Amino acid sequence: MKKASPDSVHKILTRNAVNAIDRASLERKLTSGKKLRIKLGCDPTRPDLHLGHAVVLRRLRALQDLGHTVVFIIGDFTARIGDPSGRANAKKSLTAKEAARNSKTYFDQVAKFLDVKKAEIRKNSQWLSKLSAEEIIRLAGQFTAARILERDDFAKRLKAGTEVWLHELLYPIFQGYDSVAVKADIEIGGTDQLFNFLAARHLMEKLGMPPQDIITFEILPGLDGKEKMSKSLDNYIGVTESQDSMFGKAMSLPDSSILLYFKLTTDRNDAEIQAIKKRLKSGENPRDIKLDLAQDIVSLYHGAVAGEKSRAEFIKVFSKKELPSAILQKELRPGSYEIVALLMALGMAPSKSEARRLVEQGAVEIIPKQGLAEKIRDSKQIVSVTAKMVVRVGKTRFMRIK
Repeated sequence: MKKASPDSVHKILTRNAVNAIDRASLERKLTSGKKLRIKLGCDPTRPDLHLGHAVVLRRLRALQDLGHTVVFIIGDFTARIGDPSGRANAKKSLTAKEAARNSKTYFDQVAKFLDVKKAEIRKNSQWLSKLSAEEIIRLAGQFTAARILERDDFAKRLKAGTEVWLHELLYPIFQGYDSVAVKADIEIGGTDQLFNFLAARHLMEKLGMPPQDIITFEILPGLDGKEKMSKSLDNYIGVTESQDSMFGKAMSLPDSSILLYFKLTTDRNDAEIQAIKKRLKSGENPRDIKLDLAQDIVSLYHGAVAGEKSRAEFIKVFSKKELPSAILQKELRPGSYEIVALLMALGMAPSKSEARRLVEQGAVEIIPKQGLAEKIRDSKQIVSVTAKMVVRVGKTRFMRIK
């Protein structure tokens, strides 16, 4: 067990951290040389983890490297309720089957960050599904309705006349019980989880246990730069996505998110972050800075060589307007096709209405083996299909006809 230095503890409690509760207790615990149980929970609302989770998982690894026991909880039971954190309305609950299906991939994904041989990876259905009605009543009896309804998300919804459902009130109680079940010393997560973490702290005290301490970190915004990165909002970069998908999504970020993404999703130190801030202020093209950001992100999850290749490929396709190095191919009989029928035949649109929408929005381009590319805007246009022709839909989807 490594005894953390005051400097390393200061870094843990301040770098991208927002709340440290109780700070004095955290400093004592982290410098004591005692092996701590550090909890992080995640509901499997989708089958993949994303860069927002990675912000905390990367910090969790730093704590694991100090010798502490990481307890990663897959919220397969709480996902059936739906976390109301940051929600303007009730979150869709998952069925037990959906939660189980989404949980299957989490172990491999967590292994990208943690030494899973030394970590505890648990599903909270192991204890929450076994609670009797009497036990649930006893747990609920540790909280007042006023305390739960103080939650900012609920207060806003009530003020707006939006329903707050009874099962949602149980969410912080059940998540709090997770900390009781695993005897957490510290819980870490995003700032949106602070109410849940405080509920756990309160419940532990009520049940005669030492209350967990709390560290929360900045929230990573999603691809629109506004809403938090979220699986349920489908505005995320998954940690298992292909290198080119990661690179392209990072390049689509609004310029306003560049600096925060460097801080939260890369290994750049404070001096490097300040240098990037100066580049942005100097008027340098943000696109060039995003190339560095996207390369950093891809390199973390796929390796440095992959980062370099994705950068070169992006410049080739989007700056030089050349075709990608690798294009999917599909065999299709030569002849004349209405453009909507062609997109359907190639599997590039899920329906005729979607194919027409893509054409009318100017998202479809025909690139012959030789000659100039032609943008198609009439959904009734007839296209002469020949071998080696490429069909492009949007910015990133290509199909070559065999």
